[in-house]
Amino acid sequence: MSAVEGPALDLVGVSRTYAPGSPDAVRAVRGISVHVDGGSYVSVEGPSGCGKTTLLNLVGLLDVPTEGQVLWSGRSVGGLAERERARLRLRGVGFVFQRFYLLPTLTARENVELPMRPLRIPRSERTQRASELLAEVGLRGRERAFPHQLSGGEEQRVAIARALANRPGLLLADEPTGELDSKNAEGILALLETARRERGATLLLVTHNADVARRAGRHLVMKDGALASDRSEG
Repeated sequence: MSAVEGPALDLVGVSRTYAPGSPDAVRAVRGISVHVDGGSYVSVEGPSGCGKTTLLNLVGLLDVPTEGQVLWSGRSVGGLAERERARLRLRGVGFVFQRFYLLPTLTARENVELPMRPLRIPRSERTQRASELLAEVGLRGRERAFPHQLSGGEEQRVAIARALANRPGLLLADEPTGELDSKNAEGILALLETARRERGATLLLVTHNADVARRAGRHLVMKDGALASDRSEG
């Protein structure tokens, strides 16, 4: 599997306000400016409701900023048309969510194949790659199991395999260990770290767990939608 070049990320004065101008306006992200080197491993920490997930959605093109710019390797992407954002997400971003979001009517292998379908990858190639990825995450022999037949740790492993399906340069993990016991959590973190290291991907991991965050080389801490601190290890 060939390595990819993870994009450098720049947020320039990025804010996200929901229902702007109304009495119910919520400023989820407030004026964040930060640079992340391509291929680096960064944790985004802070208490629930501080804007971590919103920040990840902005970086991953699931949302658009109300103010400011999001750039991938110098290219402004936050204001692109939805069709172009969708294309970039599909080819360039691997999302790992806390709640897995596997389709219950599809097998593990079929769930991993899903991101490859819009790229018109031949079925035989999709099947082979999905099987290889499931083997990489320790699920060889479980390709035909449905989500309800899998443990929580196994479901998260399927979700990671799916996130890697299109060889993304950017991996975004939103509380990926939040619903797992310590043993499964350790396995999931090791898989993400190996994927980043071997593929050269940029990894942003959102967590409120200090022990999980400590594994990253750089730590962004958010409070009330703003960047409260930015520190690197060593």
